[in-house]
Amino acid sequence: MTSAALTIHQAVKTYSNGFTALKGVSLIVETGEFFGLLGPNGAGKTTLISAMAGLSRLTSGQIAICGHDVYKEPDISRKLLGVVPQELVFDPFFTVREALRFQSGYFGIRHNDDWIDEIIASLGLSDKANTNTRNLSGGMKRRVMVALALVHKPPVIVLDEPTAGVDVELRQNLWQFITRLNQQGHTIILTTHYLEEAQMLCGRIAMLKHGQIVALDSTRNLLNAEPGLRLQISLDQTLPASLHHCLLQADGHNYQLKLTDYPELSMVLQTLQAAHINIKSLRIMENDLEDVFLRLTSDHAKGVA
Repeated sequence: MTSAALTIHQAVKTYSNGFTALKGVSLIVETGEFFGLLGPNGAGKTTLISAMAGLSRLTSGQIAICGHDVYKEPDISRKLLGVVPQELVFDPFFTVREALRFQSGYFGIRHNDDWIDEIIASLGLSDKANTNTRNLSGGMKRRVMVALALVHKPPVIVLDEPTAGVDVELRQNLWQFITRLNQQGHTIILTTHYLEEAQMLCGRIAMLKHGQIVALDSTRNLLNAEPGLRLQISLDQTLPASLHHCLLQADGHNYQLKLTDYPELSMVLQTLQAAHINIKSLRIMENDLEDVFLRLTSDHAKGVA
């Protein structure tokens, strides 16, 4: 029986100052999944990734990569995992190609220039391959970080905010490349604040809040479980005060409303008609992952303590 790509059992992390960043997190990511790990800042995502990579030790609990415990079998588990961290960490004295060759040697891999060439081309680094890394722009440095994580062809790839602060072209190139790797059998674990990316790419999602999992389900089930609908509407006058209870956003006479159901939509239209307010445009919007995310993780959301 094939081991899961990632197994986390009752992960707890308490720092010396008494702060507990992880409070009994348990989850399993199956081989070949494209999995999203989402949560607001301070939810525990980076702490969990550091523990997965063996960079910090849990206070209690276990983590295994492809069945290998990250603390009992660190050499094996590190070879099975590739992590793209949020921070730009690199040796400023190497060119891009030299950095990739050095990273390959760290994992005991030699003569993999064909794979290095493929990574460089796929990430749009071909014209920078012989450029010193310290002379690259921030976006190019981010590409190098992705390349370094992939150079040993790890079966499990963790992307921690990989597209933060990068241009649209890199995002497209990166996701095409990562999607291809996933289709070839690599397991992808993604953290991102760009929720549309997670909605588009991830088959399953876990949401963290204050070090605990508050949701763990398929992306489709999470979207289907979000109640109500959203209405984007443009009027020729100000929205009546009687409809402010369902107001999400306002920009001039353009409004976004959160409605419970279609009968409430009918009520909104009747209210506008009675007030002699003309509708310039109207669009019913499907629920998206941002709705689910805010409902489950925001401390200020309705019904959240």
